[in-house]
Amino acid sequence: MRLEKIILRHIKMPMKAPFTTSFGTVDEKELLLIEAKDASGITGWGETVAFVAPWYTEETLKTTWHMLKDYLIPILLNKEIGHPDEVTSLFAPIRRNCMAKASIEGAVWDIYAQQTKQSLAQALGGHKQRIEVGVSVGIQPSTAQLIKLIKGHIEKGYKRVKVKIKPGYDIEVVQAIRAELPDLPLMVDANSAYTLDDINMLQQLDDYQLLMIEQPLAPDDIVDHATLQRKIKTPICLDESITSFEDARRAITLGSCGVINIKIGRVGGLTEAKRIHDLCKENGIPVWCGGMLEAGIGRAHNIALTSLSHFILPGDTAGSSHYWFEDIIEPEVIVKDGYIEVPQSVGIGYAPNMAVIDKLTICTEVYQ
Repeated sequence: MRLEKIILRHIKMPMKAPFTTSFGTVDEKELLLIEAKDASGITGWGETVAFVAPWYTEETLKTTWHMLKDYLIPILLNKEIGHPDEVTSLFAPIRRNCMAKASIEGAVWDIYAQQTKQSLAQALGGHKQRIEVGVSVGIQPSTAQLIKLIKGHIEKGYKRVKVKIKPGYDIEVVQAIRAELPDLPLMVDANSAYTLDDINMLQQLDDYQLLMIEQPLAPDDIVDHATLQRKIKTPICLDESITSFEDARRAITLGSCGVINIKIGRVGGLTEAKRIHDLCKENGIPVWCGGMLEAGIGRAHNIALTSLSHFILPGDTAGSSHYWFEDIIEPEVIVKDGYIEVPQSVGIGYAPNMAVIDKLTICTEVYQ
């Protein structure tokens, strides 16, 4: 393929309800959409997942725009690309900036799937017809409200629930959930809110039969997580610490975790995500697909990735209506009895809803 035209759109999407974690609250999501057109007339779509502030990683919406405009788009524009895997090599001289790289690489994968007359899932090597879905619940004003919200998600069929925790909002919350819902497949996510000084508290979580504790320690740490994993029975799931195949290899070697959460944006794209999946499969480390409050394009890429065989734990790819009043794709992503059907049509399997996209667009730039 040869990319002849790339369109960046900055859009802002109001959320149905604020989403609160240990590092902040989001009540609307700003993101960039990437529309890439190749010489044969095929259009592929990608989406950035960086927030407006560097809460989760050092990247922001503005830095991803800068990297795309000044570095990544010039590298790809009018370049002959035989396979999407080549994008990783082309971007190698640019350090980190994983979310910017992933956004445009996703559009290349979409084009490739259409050219080869495959669904994106098939192009990645996925075979699942449907995927299990869990749900992530942010910090709530009260435990009673949290439990009510969780029960609502259970009624909708979600296969597991992830609850955000932070110092002062942890043991008592988990204890209350277990008292009401003793058999619920439950995990907690700390978003790096703790240190090794909190080992005693983290050990107490072993009493509550959690599926895992996600990223309890520093976002760039692998060594201390290995120390913690030896001290607790509950599997540690690494999220922010895994930004590449090499991070995953080192974490597995050190025994830093029992589970890895793979996020396409965090690791730099679908090619690297697939490499990490394959590494974890070889080493018997379960993986699942994490969420970054994606709109429909990013959600479609997550669904395709999760169709790979070793995504054996429910991910965070909830349905469109969980977060959005209206999504930017049609049909919207629908969860039925805790499952999402994996699209079998060519490409990402969903069509951009241009009427909604145009309504939400703040600005647009075209590169050709």
